[in-house]
Amino acid sequence: MAELGATSRKLKHIAVSGNIGAGKTTLSEMLGKHYKWEVEYEDANTNPYLSDFYEDMQRWSFNLQVYFLNSRFQQLLDIRNGDKVVIQDRTIYEDANIFAPNLHEMGLMSKRDFDNYSTLFDVMTSQVEPPDLLIYLKASIPKLVEHIQKRGRDYEGSISLDYLKRLNEKYNNWIDNYSEGNLLIIDADNTDFKQSKEDFGNIIEQIDAKLFGLF
Repeated sequence: MAELGATSRKLKHIAVSGNIGAGKTTLSEMLGKHYKWEVEYEDANTNPYLSDFYEDMQRWSFNLQVYFLNSRFQQLLDIRNGDKVVIQDRTIYEDANIFAPNLHEMGLMSKRDFDNYSTLFDVMTSQVEPPDLLIYLKASIPKLVEHIQKRGRDYEGSISLDYLKRLNEKYNNWIDNYSEGNLLIIDADNTDFKQSKEDFGNIIEQIDAKLFGLF
């Protein structure tokens, strides 16, 4: 255990990624409690653009993405300058590799805004490091819809299936080509880490293996 503790002190940043409704926040909270990591949440509840965005995506897409980009960049700076291990609910890379390109391809973000956004992302990410471990919750559309309906957020009621499908395709493509560092993929369709201690234990074992090289 002493060796494990020594290793863990070198860690700075764990990230949980996944589509809307994949279970990122729940898993981040559970892992934070288990490992005594500090949890950095996605700034959804206080985001002043989110509700407007789901009502009029074309009007608010650029504002929303820049807000998220700024919020997550600030989180990364805090992680780098802090002395705690932090687990982050969604990453800055998802904004630029999934959400912004998807909005641009759907005609909901102009080329001018997308190019501006992409340049801003490149400048920001040149100043930060990728996470020590990226955990990806891979979920099917039915599972995502089930979770979204269960939590009942008003602003998510207008999310279309087409929008979720497009995001899922981009997520899977991004993960298939992810080369920034350590990666753990969890099958969210067949893993009930919230209700099953066994399933959560299996995730812990996989994380320990990735971070601490137990086998």
